[in-house]
Amino acid sequence: MKFIHAADIHLDSPLNGLSAYPDAPAEQLRSATRDAFTELVDLAIAEEINFMVIAGDLYDGSWRDFNTGIYFVKEMGRLKRAGIPVYVLFGNHDAESEMTKKLEMPDNVHVFGPNKPQTFKVDGLPVVLHGQSFKQRDITTNLAIGYPAPTQGHFNIGVLHTALEGYASHATYAPCTVGELNAKGYDYWALGHVHEFEQWKGASTIVFPGNLQGRNVRERGRRGAVMVLVDDAGDVAVERIFIDVLRWEHLTVDASDSETLADVVLMTGRAMEALLDTDGEVPRAVRITIQGNTKAHGALFGQEAQLRGEVLAQIGSIGNERLWLEKLRIATKPSVDAEKLHERMDAFTDLQAILEEAATDVSFIEELQTALAPFAAKAPLDLQDMVPLIEKIRTGELKELVEEVGPGLLAHLAQAE
Repeated sequence: MKFIHAADIHLDSPLNGLSAYPDAPAEQLRSATRDAFTELVDLAIAEEINFMVIAGDLYDGSWRDFNTGIYFVKEMGRLKRAGIPVYVLFGNHDAESEMTKKLEMPDNVHVFGPNKPQTFKVDGLPVVLHGQSFKQRDITTNLAIGYPAPTQGHFNIGVLHTALEGYASHATYAPCTVGELNAKGYDYWALGHVHEFEQWKGASTIVFPGNLQGRNVRERGRRGAVMVLVDDAGDVAVERIFIDVLRWEHLTVDASDSETLADVVLMTGRAMEALLDTDGEVPRAVRITIQGNTKAHGALFGQEAQLRGEVLAQIGSIGNERLWLEKLRIATKPSVDAEKLHERMDAFTDLQAILEEAATDVSFIEELQTALAPFAAKAPLDLQDMVPLIEKIRTGELKELVEEVGPGLLAHLAQAE
Protein backbone atom coordinates (compact mmCIF):
# COMPACT_ATOMS: atom_id res chain seq x y z
CA MET A 1 0.00 0.00 0.00
CA LYS A 2 1.00 3.63 -0.20
CA PHE A 3 -0.30 6.76 1.46
CA ILE A 4 0.54 10.45 1.65
CA HIS A 5 1.40 12.07 4.96
CA ALA A 6 1.15 15.89 4.98
CA ALA A 7 1.00 18.51 7.73
CA ASP A 8 1.12 22.24 8.40
CA ILE A 9 -0.72 23.25 5.25
CA HIS A 10 -2.01 26.54 6.73
CA LEU A 11 -4.61 27.07 4.00
CA ASP A 12 -5.00 30.73 3.00
CA SER A 13 -2.20 31.85 5.31
CA PRO A 14 -0.55 34.95 3.80
CA LEU A 15 2.99 34.79 2.46
CA ASN A 16 5.01 37.59 4.06
CA GLY A 17 8.04 39.52 2.93
CA LEU A 18 7.35 40.51 -0.67
CA SER A 19 4.21 42.62 -0.58
CA ALA A 20 6.14 45.88 -0.05
CA TYR A 21 7.90 45.54 -3.41
CA PRO A 22 6.42 46.63 -6.74
CA ASP A 23 7.43 43.47 -8.61
CA ALA A 24 5.96 41.14 -5.99
CA PRO A 25 3.79 38.35 -7.49
CA ALA A 26 0.65 39.41 -5.65
CA GLU A 27 -1.67 36.78 -7.13
CA GLN A 28 0.77 33.92 -6.51
CA LEU A 29 1.29 35.12 -2.94
CA ARG A 30 -2.43 35.09 -2.29
CA SER A 31 -3.06 31.62 -3.71
CA ALA A 32 0.21 29.77 -2.95
CA THR A 33 -1.06 27.59 -0.09
CA ARG A 34 -4.14 26.59 -2.09
CA ASP A 35 -2.16 25.95 -5.25
CA ALA A 36 0.27 23.72 -3.35
CA PHE A 37 -2.59 21.73 -1.80
CA THR A 38 -4.25 21.31 -5.19
CA GLU A 39 -0.93 19.93 -6.49
CA LEU A 40 -0.95 17.48 -3.57
CA VAL A 41 -4.46 16.28 -4.41
CA ASP A 42 -3.52 15.97 -8.09
CA LEU A 43 -0.55 13.78 -7.12
CA ALA A 44 -2.65 11.64 -4.76
CA ILE A 45 -5.12 10.89 -7.55
CA ALA A 46 -2.42 10.26 -10.16
CA GLU A 47 -0.54 7.89 -7.84
CA GLU A 48 -3.76 6.10 -6.83
CA ILE A 49 -2.78 6.19 -3.16
CA ASN A 50 -4.79 4.21 -0.62
CA PHE A 51 -5.39 7.13 1.77
CA MET A 52 -4.09 10.52 2.93
CA VAL A 53 -3.15 11.67 6.44
CA ILE A 54 -3.11 15.35 7.48
CA ALA A 55 -1.34 15.73 10.84
CA GLY A 56 -2.51 19.14 12.02
CA ASP A 57 -2.63 22.81 11.07
CA LEU A 58 -4.66 22.24 7.94
CA TYR A 59 -6.00 25.75 8.55
CA ASP A 60 -4.32 28.87 9.89
CA GLY A 61 -6.90 29.76 12.53
CA SER A 62 -10.55 30.53 12.01
CA TRP A 63 -11.63 31.30 8.43
CA ARG A 64 -12.23 34.94 7.53
CA ASP A 65 -15.23 33.70 5.55
CA PHE A 66 -16.47 30.35 4.25
CA ASN A 67 -14.30 30.38 1.12
CA THR A 68 -11.45 28.49 2.80
CA GLY A 69 -13.79 25.71 3.89
CA ILE A 70 -15.58 25.58 0.54
CA TYR A 71 -12.22 25.19 -1.23
CA PHE A 72 -11.20 22.33 1.08
CA VAL A 73 -14.53 20.52 0.67
CA LYS A 74 -14.14 20.78 -3.11
CA GLU A 75 -10.68 19.18 -2.98
CA MET A 76 -11.95 16.43 -0.65
CA GLY A 77 -14.73 15.80 -3.14
CA ARG A 78 -12.12 15.15 -5.81
CA LEU A 79 -10.45 12.58 -3.55
CA LYS A 80 -13.81 10.98 -2.76
CA ARG A 81 -14.54 10.47 -6.45
CA ALA A 82 -11.12 8.81 -6.73
CA GLY A 83 -11.95 6.48 -3.80
CA ILE A 84 -9.34 7.99 -1.46
CA PRO A 85 -10.21 8.45 2.24
CA VAL A 86 -8.59 11.25 4.24
CA TYR A 87 -7.75 11.26 7.96
CA VAL A 88 -7.48 14.72 9.49
CA LEU A 89 -6.12 15.74 12.87
CA PHE A 90 -6.38 19.35 14.06
CA GLY A 91 -3.37 21.03 15.70
CA ASN A 92 -2.78 24.28 17.54
CA HIS A 93 -3.72 26.55 14.61
CA ASP A 94 -6.98 24.75 13.84
CA ALA A 95 -7.88 23.56 17.36
CA GLU A 96 -11.57 23.27 18.20
CA SER A 97 -11.35 26.50 20.22
CA GLU A 98 -9.79 28.35 17.26
CA MET A 99 -12.46 27.52 14.69
CA THR A 100 -15.62 29.65 14.70
CA LYS A 101 -16.88 28.46 11.29
CA LYS A 102 -17.46 24.90 10.11
CA LEU A 103 -18.83 23.05 7.09
CA GLU A 104 -20.02 19.48 6.68
CA MET A 105 -17.29 17.36 5.09
CA PRO A 106 -17.70 14.61 2.48
CA ASP A 107 -17.96 11.15 4.05
CA ASN A 108 -14.46 10.17 2.90
CA VAL A 109 -13.04 12.68 5.44
CA HIS A 110 -12.50 11.32 8.94
CA VAL A 111 -11.61 13.83 11.66
CA PHE A 112 -10.01 12.79 14.95
CA GLY A 113 -11.97 14.11 17.91
CA PRO A 114 -10.44 16.42 20.53
CA ASN A 115 -11.70 14.85 23.77
CA LYS A 116 -9.84 11.53 23.73
CA PRO A 117 -7.77 9.39 21.34
CA GLN A 118 -9.79 7.89 18.51
CA THR A 119 -9.07 4.96 16.20
CA PHE A 120 -10.12 4.64 12.55
CA LYS A 121 -9.82 1.47 10.45
CA VAL A 122 -9.16 1.84 6.72
CA ASP A 123 -11.76 -0.06 4.72
CA GLY A 124 -10.30 -2.96 2.77
CA LEU A 125 -6.85 -2.76 4.38
CA PRO A 126 -5.37 -4.11 7.62
CA VAL A 127 -4.54 -0.55 8.68
CA VAL A 128 -5.63 1.47 11.72
CA LEU A 129 -4.91 5.10 12.60
CA HIS A 130 -4.88 6.45 16.15
CA GLY A 131 -5.02 10.17 16.91
CA GLN A 132 -6.40 13.04 18.98
CA SER A 133 -7.01 16.58 17.77
CA PHE A 134 -6.25 19.65 19.87
CA LYS A 135 -9.21 20.91 21.90
CA GLN A 136 -7.54 24.29 22.45
CA ARG A 137 -4.46 25.95 21.04
CA ASP A 138 -2.15 25.51 24.03
CA ILE A 139 -1.88 21.79 24.69
CA THR A 140 1.20 21.34 26.89
CA THR A 141 0.49 17.79 28.10
CA ASN A 142 1.79 14.62 26.50
CA LEU A 143 -1.13 13.35 24.39
CA ALA A 144 0.78 10.31 23.13
CA ILE A 145 0.65 8.69 26.60
CA GLY A 146 -3.11 8.23 26.23
CA TYR A 147 -3.01 6.66 22.75
CA PRO A 148 -4.28 3.04 22.72
CA ALA A 149 -2.16 -0.09 22.42
CA PRO A 150 -1.50 -1.20 18.84
CA THR A 151 -4.16 -3.29 17.12
CA GLN A 152 -2.74 -6.75 16.50
CA GLY A 153 -2.54 -7.97 12.92
CA HIS A 154 -2.75 -4.41 11.57
CA PHE A 155 -0.37 -1.73 10.40
CA ASN A 156 -0.68 0.89 13.16
CA ILE A 157 -0.28 4.60 12.43
CA GLY A 158 -0.12 7.19 15.19
CA VAL A 159 -1.18 10.69 14.10
CA LEU A 160 0.09 13.42 16.41
CA HIS A 161 0.66 17.18 16.38
CA THR A 162 3.67 17.71 18.63
CA ALA A 163 6.88 19.65 19.18
CA LEU A 164 8.59 16.32 19.98
CA GLU A 165 10.43 17.81 22.94
CA GLY A 166 14.17 17.98 22.50
CA TYR A 167 14.12 18.02 18.69
CA ALA A 168 12.34 21.25 17.76
CA SER A 169 12.59 24.95 18.41
CA HIS A 170 8.82 25.34 18.03
CA ALA A 171 6.36 25.94 20.86
CA THR A 172 6.30 22.84 23.05
CA TYR A 173 2.76 21.71 22.31
CA ALA A 174 1.93 18.09 23.22
CA PRO A 175 5.58 17.33 24.07
CA CYS A 176 6.91 13.79 23.93
CA THR A 177 10.12 11.98 23.01
CA VAL A 178 11.26 9.65 20.24
CA GLY A 179 11.76 6.95 22.87
CA GLU A 180 8.15 7.24 24.02
CA LEU A 181 6.84 6.99 20.47
CA ASN A 182 8.99 3.94 19.70
CA ALA A 183 7.81 2.29 22.90
CA LYS A 184 4.16 2.61 21.84
CA GLY A 185 4.62 -0.23 19.36
CA TYR A 186 3.12 1.53 16.32
CA ASP A 187 4.59 0.98 12.86
CA TYR A 188 4.51 4.63 11.75
CA TRP A 189 4.08 8.00 13.44
CA ALA A 190 2.61 10.73 11.23
CA LEU A 191 3.66 13.93 13.01
CA GLY A 192 2.94 17.61 12.43
CA HIS A 193 3.86 21.03 13.88
CA VAL A 194 7.57 21.21 12.99
CA HIS A 195 7.97 22.88 9.59
CA GLU A 196 11.19 21.09 8.62
CA PHE A 197 11.47 17.51 7.39
CA GLU A 198 12.72 15.08 10.05
CA GLN A 199 12.77 11.29 10.15
CA TRP A 200 13.76 8.73 12.77
CA LYS A 201 14.00 5.03 11.94
CA GLY A 202 13.76 2.66 14.92
CA ALA A 203 11.10 0.41 16.32
CA SER A 204 8.73 2.85 14.60
CA THR A 205 9.23 5.06 11.57
CA ILE A 206 8.70 8.61 12.88
CA VAL A 207 8.31 11.47 10.38
CA PHE A 208 7.74 15.20 10.27
CA PRO A 209 6.99 15.91 6.58
CA GLY A 210 7.59 19.66 7.02
CA ASN A 211 5.12 22.26 5.82
CA LEU A 212 3.56 22.06 2.38
CA GLN A 213 4.40 25.60 1.24
CA GLY A 214 7.01 28.01 2.63
CA ARG A 215 5.35 31.23 3.80
CA ASN A 216 8.34 33.51 4.44
CA VAL A 217 12.11 33.64 4.07
CA ARG A 218 12.59 31.70 7.32
CA GLU A 219 10.96 28.70 5.62
CA ARG A 220 13.55 28.29 2.90
CA GLY A 221 14.19 25.55 0.39
CA ARG A 222 12.07 22.74 -1.04
CA ARG A 223 8.76 22.05 0.69
CA GLY A 224 6.07 19.39 0.41
CA ALA A 225 4.91 16.14 2.01
CA VAL A 226 5.96 12.47 2.05
CA MET A 227 4.81 9.38 0.18
CA VAL A 228 4.94 6.30 2.40
CA LEU A 229 5.21 2.86 0.81
CA VAL A 230 4.65 -0.31 2.85
CA ASP A 231 5.47 -3.72 1.39
CA ASP A 232 3.87 -7.08 2.23
CA ALA A 233 6.43 -7.66 4.98
CA GLY A 234 5.51 -4.37 6.64
CA ASP A 235 8.76 -2.63 5.73
CA VAL A 236 8.36 1.13 5.38
CA ALA A 237 9.94 3.41 2.78
CA VAL A 238 9.52 7.18 3.03
CA GLU A 239 9.87 9.30 -0.11
CA ARG A 240 9.81 13.10 0.02
CA ILE A 241 7.56 14.80 -2.53
CA PHE A 242 8.12 18.47 -3.36
CA ILE A 243 5.05 20.37 -4.46
CA ASP A 244 5.62 23.96 -3.31
CA VAL A 245 4.58 26.47 -5.95
CA LEU A 246 6.75 29.39 -4.78
CA ARG A 247 10.07 28.81 -3.02
CA TRP A 248 12.00 31.03 -0.62
CA GLU A 249 15.79 31.04 -0.82
CA HIS A 250 18.70 32.76 0.93
CA LEU A 251 21.48 33.27 -1.58
CA THR A 252 24.94 34.09 -0.22
CA VAL A 253 27.33 35.61 -2.77
CA ASP A 254 31.05 35.50 -1.93
CA ALA A 255 32.53 38.70 -3.35
CA SER A 256 36.11 37.94 -2.24
CA ASP A 257 37.41 37.95 -5.81
CA SER A 258 35.53 41.11 -6.82
CA GLU A 259 37.19 44.51 -7.21
CA THR A 260 34.33 46.70 -8.38
CA LEU A 261 30.59 47.04 -7.98
CA ALA A 262 30.23 45.76 -11.55
CA ASP A 263 32.10 42.57 -10.58
CA VAL A 264 29.71 42.02 -7.67
CA VAL A 265 26.69 42.52 -9.94
CA LEU A 266 28.06 39.97 -12.43
CA MET A 267 28.74 37.40 -9.72
CA THR A 268 25.28 37.91 -8.23
CA GLY A 269 23.63 37.42 -11.61
CA ARG A 270 25.50 34.14 -12.13
CA ALA A 271 24.54 32.94 -8.64
CA MET A 272 20.86 33.69 -9.28
CA GLU A 273 20.91 31.78 -12.57
CA ALA A 274 22.59 28.81 -10.85
CA LEU A 275 19.86 28.86 -8.22
CA LEU A 276 17.29 28.05 -10.90
CA ASP A 277 19.22 24.99 -12.11
CA THR A 278 17.24 22.90 -9.57
CA ASP A 279 13.47 22.85 -10.10
CA GLY A 280 13.72 25.77 -12.51
CA GLU A 281 9.98 25.77 -13.07
CA VAL A 282 9.35 26.76 -9.42
CA PRO A 283 9.46 30.56 -8.96
CA ARG A 284 11.84 31.84 -6.27
CA ALA A 285 11.67 34.67 -3.76
CA VAL A 286 15.27 35.31 -2.81
CA ARG A 287 17.13 37.14 -0.06
CA ILE A 288 20.68 37.99 -1.15
CA THR A 289 23.63 38.61 1.15
CA ILE A 290 26.89 39.89 -0.35
CA GLN A 291 29.79 38.89 1.88
CA GLY A 292 33.53 38.26 1.97
CA ASN A 293 36.75 40.18 2.48
CA THR A 294 36.96 42.01 -0.81
CA LYS A 295 38.64 44.90 -2.62
CA ALA A 296 35.12 45.90 -3.69
CA HIS A 297 34.16 46.77 -0.11
CA GLY A 298 35.02 50.44 -0.64
CA ALA A 299 33.17 50.56 -3.96
CA LEU A 300 30.05 49.16 -2.27
CA PHE A 301 30.15 51.68 0.56
CA GLY A 302 26.93 53.70 0.49
CA GLN A 303 25.82 52.03 -2.74
CA GLU A 304 23.00 49.82 -1.42
CA ALA A 305 20.40 51.49 -3.62
CA GLN A 306 22.61 51.28 -6.72
CA LEU A 307 23.40 47.61 -6.11
CA ARG A 308 19.75 46.81 -5.51
CA GLY A 309 18.81 48.47 -8.78
CA GLU A 310 21.52 46.53 -10.62
CA VAL A 311 20.34 43.23 -9.11
CA LEU A 312 16.73 43.99 -10.00
CA ALA A 313 17.87 44.63 -13.58
CA GLN A 314 19.64 41.25 -13.59
CA ILE A 315 16.42 39.63 -12.33
CA GLY A 316 14.50 41.40 -15.09
CA SER A 317 16.77 39.79 -17.68
CA ILE A 318 16.38 36.36 -16.07
CA GLY A 319 12.60 36.77 -15.88
CA ASN A 320 10.41 38.36 -13.22
CA GLU A 321 8.04 35.43 -13.51
CA ARG A 322 10.80 33.14 -12.18
CA LEU A 323 12.61 35.21 -9.57
CA TRP A 324 11.87 38.03 -7.12
CA LEU A 325 14.08 39.90 -4.71
CA GLU A 326 12.92 39.80 -1.10
CA LYS A 327 15.86 41.72 0.38
CA LEU A 328 19.46 42.63 -0.41
CA ARG A 329 22.12 42.97 2.29
CA ILE A 330 25.78 44.02 2.00
CA ALA A 331 27.95 42.32 4.62
CA THR A 332 31.40 42.63 3.06
CA LYS A 333 34.64 43.61 4.80
CA PRO A 334 37.80 45.29 3.51
CA SER A 335 40.30 42.89 1.97
CA VAL A 336 43.02 44.65 4.01
CA ASP A 337 42.22 45.11 7.69
CA ALA A 338 41.70 48.77 8.47
CA GLU A 339 44.17 48.44 11.37
CA LYS A 340 47.00 48.13 8.86
CA LEU A 341 46.29 51.66 7.73
CA HIS A 342 48.11 52.75 10.92
CA GLU A 343 51.32 51.77 9.18
CA ARG A 344 50.83 54.46 6.57
CA MET A 345 52.14 57.89 7.53
CA ASP A 346 49.47 59.91 5.78
CA ALA A 347 46.08 61.44 6.37
CA PHE A 348 44.37 58.04 6.58
CA THR A 349 46.09 57.35 9.89
CA ASP A 350 44.68 60.53 11.40
CA LEU A 351 41.23 59.85 9.97
CA GLN A 352 41.21 56.33 11.33
CA ALA A 353 42.19 57.57 14.79
CA ILE A 354 39.36 60.10 14.70
CA LEU A 355 36.84 57.43 13.71
CA GLU A 356 38.04 55.06 16.43
CA GLU A 357 37.74 57.77 19.07
CA ALA A 358 34.33 58.83 17.76
CA ALA A 359 32.85 55.41 18.54
CA THR A 360 33.52 55.94 22.26
CA ASP A 361 32.98 59.70 22.43
CA VAL A 362 29.72 60.08 24.38
CA SER A 363 29.20 63.72 23.41
CA PHE A 364 29.77 63.01 19.74
CA ILE A 365 27.38 60.04 19.81
CA GLU A 366 24.68 62.17 21.43
CA GLU A 367 25.13 64.93 18.84
CA LEU A 368 25.04 62.36 16.06
CA GLN A 369 21.81 60.87 17.43
CA THR A 370 20.21 64.34 17.62
CA ALA A 371 21.24 65.10 14.04
CA LEU A 372 20.21 61.78 12.48
CA ALA A 373 17.05 60.90 14.42
CA PRO A 374 14.73 63.24 12.41
CA PHE A 375 16.06 61.78 9.14
CA ALA A 376 15.52 58.17 10.34
CA ALA A 377 11.98 58.99 11.48
CA LYS A 378 11.06 60.27 8.02
CA ALA A 379 12.78 57.51 6.03
CA PRO A 380 10.26 55.56 3.88
CA LEU A 381 9.95 51.79 4.29
CA ASP A 382 11.73 50.92 1.04
CA LEU A 383 14.73 53.05 2.05
CA GLN A 384 14.89 51.30 5.41
CA ASP A 385 15.09 47.94 3.63
CA MET A 386 17.85 49.19 1.35
CA VAL A 387 19.86 50.85 4.14
CA PRO A 388 19.78 48.63 7.26
CA LEU A 389 21.84 51.18 9.25
CA ILE A 390 18.72 53.36 9.49
CA GLU A 391 17.35 50.88 12.03
CA LYS A 392 20.46 51.42 14.18
CA ILE A 393 19.73 55.16 14.19
CA ARG A 394 16.16 54.47 15.27
CA THR A 395 17.30 52.24 18.15
CA GLY A 396 20.16 54.51 19.23
CA GLU A 397 22.91 52.02 18.32
CA LEU A 398 25.18 54.82 17.12
CA LYS A 399 28.39 53.29 18.47
CA GLU A 400 27.83 50.22 16.28
CA LEU A 401 26.94 52.44 13.34
CA VAL A 402 30.22 54.38 13.61
CA GLU A 403 32.18 51.13 14.00
CA GLU A 404 30.53 49.69 10.87
CA VAL A 405 30.79 52.81 8.72
CA GLY A 406 34.40 53.63 9.62
CA PRO A 407 36.18 50.73 7.85
CA GLY A 408 33.97 51.11 4.78
CA LEU A 409 34.71 54.84 4.53
CA LEU A 410 38.46 54.25 4.87
CA ALA A 411 38.40 51.49 2.24
CA HIS A 412 36.37 53.70 -0.09
CA LEU A 413 38.82 56.59 0.26
CA ALA A 414 41.82 54.29 -0.10
CA GLN A 415 40.39 52.89 -3.33
CA ALA A 416 39.64 56.37 -4.65
CA GLU A 417 43.24 57.36 -3.97
